[in-house]
Amino acid sequence: MTRQINDGSFWREFEKNDITHSAAHYLMAIDVLRDEYGYARVTDVAEMLEISRGAASMAIAQLKKRDWVTEDRNRFLLLTDDGRRMAKLVEHNFRILSQFFEEVLGVSKELALADACKMEHLMSLETGRRLVWLMRYILSDDKRSKEIQKAMSCFVPGCESVDYCPLCDSQEECMLTIDTCDVHGTKKRAMEN
Repeated sequence: MTRQINDGSFWREFEKNDITHSAAHYLMAIDVLRDEYGYARVTDVAEMLEISRGAASMAIAQLKKRDWVTEDRNRFLLLTDDGRRMAKLVEHNFRILSQFFEEVLGVSKELALADACKMEHLMSLETGRRLVWLMRYILSDDKRSKEIQKAMSCFVPGCESVDYCPLCDSQEECMLTIDTCDVHGTKKRAMEN
């Protein structure tokens, strides 16, 4: 393992992320409820997220402290401008990631949605913009798009070339070969050349 992976300036950034995964889903739930019904209550959010009313109430209290959520005089939940921006950014990132995973990488829709949900709140605006640019570059040209889709449909784990891989050449090992332990603790090769 390289030192760069454990460089504190990188891994500590995770803790500095503006929003947690659950906070993002609370904001998006409030946004969806307000769009669909014109109002959002703590009980509605709890029901949508399939959690207890108490858990929703505590989480929403934290969002109020961050100035992302407020209430109107009827105690209906409202997103502040910052809360709405954050919800839209996360939703936007989800759409970018799921589309990239499914349409460019060729993974199943279910896996694309699951992985996008895990990452949506972590991706920076710049990375999202660059992914959109890359997708537009790939998908806007039929020939290029078909070449990429054909290449991805032939995907097999490991490097295409035994002699040279432009990604792995500068690494100590193949980037696609990792050792992991299965659920029984037995070491298995996750991907092989």
